Amino acid sequence: MNFIDWDLPEILIRLNSLTAEKIPAWGRFTPQQMVEHLTNGLLLSMGHVTLPMEVSDEKALQSKAFLYTDKPFGKDIKVGFVNSEKPLGFEELELAVDAFTEGFMAFDEYYESNPEATHSHPNFGPLNHEEWLLLHRKHIGHHLEQFGL
Repeated sequence: MNFIDWDLPEILIRLNSLTAEKIPAWGRFTPQQMVEHLTNGLLLSMGHVTLPMEVSDEKALQSKAFLYTDKPFGKDIKVGFVNSEKPLGFEELELAVDAFTEGFMAFDEYYESNPEATHSHPNFGPLNHEEWLLLHRKHIGHHLEQFGL
């Protein structure tokens, strides 16, 4: 599968080359919104944030199967729980990247201590560690591509 490697130093090389002025190839996120969005996904995968399901159980199972494919996320997809108008959580991009770094490391530590944990995603339903890794690798790669990284 063509997912980004789960390699924090490599991801940070890309994120640290991002500037606040960078224009995405698609979508409405600013660079900082994108980084904060990725961090929110990490928090969701550890149960620090919970969101209601947006799809039926049947649709969630179909979506989960998508995680095991090489198919990329579509460009300009819209999901109800993502709000590009949400106020920024940090004063600058560099602080958002720091928070992403902390979330990435926390994810690894969390699942090392809780290998059987599952947490729900609004469109994919309950996901275990392996499934969250697939989702994060596909999702992070999608947004790095969005900004030409």
